[in-house]
Amino acid sequence: MADSEVIAVTGSTGYVGGRLVPRLLESGYRVRCVTRSRESLANRSWSEDVEIVEADLQSQDQTLMALAGANRAFYLVHSMTAERNFAEAEENMAGVFADAARQSNLKQIVYLGGLGEDNLEKSLHLQSRHNVGKILASGPTPVTELRAAIIIGSGSASFEMLRSLVEVLPIMVVPRWVTKTKCQPISIGDVLNNLLHVLQDNSYENQIREIGGPEVVSYREMMHAYTKVAGLRRRVILPVPVLTPRLSSHWVNLVSPLPFTLARALIDSLTTDVVVQHENRKGQELKNEDTLDSAIGKALARIQELEIPTRWSDTSSFKDPARPEPTDPVWSGGKILVDKREALSHASERSVMKTICSVGGDNGWFAFNWLWAIRGFVDKLLGGVGLRRGRRHPSDLRVGDTVDFFKVTSVTSNGLRLLAEMKVPGHAWLEWNIEKQENKKILVTQQALFVPKGVLGRAYWYALLPAHIVIFSRMLNNLIQKAEAET
Repeated sequence: MADSEVIAVTGSTGYVGGRLVPRLLESGYRVRCVTRSRESLANRSWSEDVEIVEADLQSQDQTLMALAGANRAFYLVHSMTAERNFAEAEENMAGVFADAARQSNLKQIVYLGGLGEDNLEKSLHLQSRHNVGKILASGPTPVTELRAAIIIGSGSASFEMLRSLVEVLPIMVVPRWVTKTKCQPISIGDVLNNLLHVLQDNSYENQIREIGGPEVVSYREMMHAYTKVAGLRRRVILPVPVLTPRLSSHWVNLVSPLPFTLARALIDSLTTDVVVQHENRKGQELKNEDTLDSAIGKALARIQELEIPTRWSDTSSFKDPARPEPTDPVWSGGKILVDKREALSHASERSVMKTICSVGGDNGWFAFNWLWAIRGFVDKLLGGVGLRRGRRHPSDLRVGDTVDFFKVTSVTSNGLRLLAEMKVPGHAWLEWNIEKQENKKILVTQQALFVPKGVLGRAYWYALLPAHIVIFSRMLNNLIQKAEAET
């Protein structure tokens, strides 16, 4: 029974592991998260519902401690971001884990590896992934190895590389393999379903299962799919024979926030076909339903109501695992441009929040109301909603309310968040938060956040940066003065 099993999850701070844990909890399993730092899980919505064990998986004693009393384990760790010898580090860690699993009488190891034929000389990354699977399976503990190619979801390293290239570059000079090699991308939701399915079918024997989405495409076709779903202009992709994987990695490093070592490992794995070639045994199949367009669409769902890139809401319900999470790597979730300002006030918390919630409508925007009016007029000319002066109530706000050309997406006792509805080449938010300090003063934080859409979005932000510096600074100062005057 699920509720009697303890499932150890290594890599619980990673992309897949962090999304798998709440799914395991929802399925009734008792979950033990294995991490090198307990603090790394402190801000997860589910951290109070799991057992957390600190362990370095390169240490035999610590790994034994982490697996003690566990029934089964997910092995979701890798060392691709290591500066050197990541393959050796991965293999040593797998050997330690396999021996600890034997001594702990673990019933099963579930390992997520990479698609592709064995002995792939072109990709050290895929070689290492396959070798790890072999090492784990060399012991007496049954190992189910799932092999997947590119995982589509916001925060997935391979998807973030795709996103960066397509968003930034309207014209791309790419190595020839981008147009020729084939891969079979799969959505993060389908990956999680397959991982859970392994636990449910109770098949305790060494086996390899290849998983992939319903489409086999080239990397160029994936780029075109991204532009279509994201609403960007179709990119011009020019293949040339002279770009080596190393040169390509440096190029990706220039236009993408991915670390060079990670980009190099990913590019190496893309130079060879990675598609499902071996049918899984009957009874093991799980239909993967997300098409490429659907998976990309979910990964781009950051603009949905109540979501912003730095503070994703409702992650505990786990409705869509493709959405970004606060603990994803800093390079995930697309480019986020932020104007952040802080100031102290001796006004009461109630007075500060009352003032914040009075923004817009006849009350104005604390500073340069004439500039806001011009912006609203321009928006109307562009076919936008324009400056919809007026509010439902002069001081009360509810989620869903319209405040001029913003919408209220979150309002609490210590914060307000507005989603911009005006025409902009990207997605914009304004938010204010307050926090009581030890000196009894109130720290007021004001942020303007912008996720640019392509090159035009970045140009828009930086062109307005001088004006934003003046406007947002004056807004915060006047807000505090107004709150203090009413205290």
